[in-house]
Amino acid sequence: MRPLSQPLDQLLPVDVMPPTPSVHEPILGTRIVHWPDEAACAAFAATLAALPALRNAFLELHGPLGAGKTTFVRHLLRALGVPGRIKSPTYTVVEPYELPGLAPLSISHFDFYRFEDPREWEDAGFRELFALPGLKLAEWPEKAAGALPVADLRLHIEPHDDDSRTVRLEAGTTLGLELLR
Repeated sequence: MRPLSQPLDQLLPVDVMPPTPSVHEPILGTRIVHWPDEAACAAFAATLAALPALRNAFLELHGPLGAGKTTFVRHLLRALGVPGRIKSPTYTVVEPYELPGLAPLSISHFDFYRFEDPREWEDAGFRELFALPGLKLAEWPEKAAGALPVADLRLHIEPHDDDSRTVRLEAGTTLGLELLR
């Protein structure tokens, strides 16, 4: 074996590099919205929940800790009619919800924050879950980069010091464009 050109203590471990998506995700359209407060977030979620196209959509939620990703999901699930406590899936990775009725709806809320390797997505069997009909919501999708399908709609939530939010919406599919309108 050849000696290393750098001493071992100067090499960075591979796992400190951010994962790189295997494909570049398309952006078919964008829109910027402003949430001056949580009530505006709730109103936006209610508007989105009323769209029939949402029933089989995949939404990615991006933003730093405390941006309001889980808060938005809670408002969206409430607007869709999810009763009871809506928990963050930070430790369980996924929280499933089933809405019965004339038009039943399956919802899966993912939080990939604790993922260390995008392959964990595959190992956990989420490919099969994503193949089923229903609404999928993913927080910290970059932690499963390259494993997730193309998101219909990506929400990039930027918090401000005054507790308002700027949200950049990006449509990645024709379904996403329908939601964006």
